Amino acid sequence: MFGFKRRRRQRLRDRPFPPEWLAILERNLPCYRALTPDEQRELQGHIQVFLQEKRFEGCAGLHMSDEIRVSIAGQACILLLHRASDYYPKMKTILVYPHHYVAQGARRLSGGIVLEGPESRLGESWYRGPVVLSWDDVRKGAADAHDGHNVVLHEFAHQLDSEDGAHDGAPLLPRRSMYVAWARVLGGEYKQLIRDLERHRRTILDEYGATNPAEFFAVATETFFEKSLALRRKHPELYEQLKAFYRQDPAGRGTKQG
Repeated sequence: MFGFKRRRRQRLRDRPFPPEWLAILERNLPCYRALTPDEQRELQGHIQVFLQEKRFEGCAGLHMSDEIRVSIAGQACILLLHRASDYYPKMKTILVYPHHYVAQGARRLSGGIVLEGPESRLGESWYRGPVVLSWDDVRKGAADAHDGHNVVLHEFAHQLDSEDGAHDGAPLLPRRSMYVAWARVLGGEYKQLIRDLERHRRTILDEYGATNPAEFFAVATETFFEKSLALRRKHPELYEQLKAFYRQDPAGRGTKQG
């Protein structure tokens, strides 16, 4: 079974990449142009597997198109470069809304109070369930590759985080020996972000990362890929942990960042 899956996926990766899909990547994903030619070819192969195995559904009247599918797949597969991957095995469906959508949520306040009610969202990720995205926000996140905000990177980082069955900010690492340093560095950086926000200090990590360790990992992933130079300069240990996990060095690609 597993040998058949590997061979089928390799055949998909070896297919010629459709020129109309390439035009979408070059038009909608500035980050694609920053990749090396080898990385671009690898990403194209991953996209072909991803689009074959995942189902996209338009919501609230959104008509599904190759532009939507390829734009989302391209960003999701950036996280898979240079890594052994089973292509987000717990996730089979991506639901796409045209704009922000409303869902029931719960926020924990001080004193143990939980506030429940409808809230506007631009994305969410479920373990053994779908990823939900706002197409407007997918486009905005992709268009500015250096603003530190990318809903696709964020939600698919959650998928990586939950592959071990726990949504806790500690994804499956390449080696067991890496977990001690991961817990020390990311745990320390998470606590520091909370302290910085309490003291109204500026930080390159979005404040949403202080929600819990899982959100911190997702926010750190966005920052790693979109503000890599600043992250490497201001949070070198965090950068090195993410570099080892993702097996990429975006700060070393020589791209201009704001």
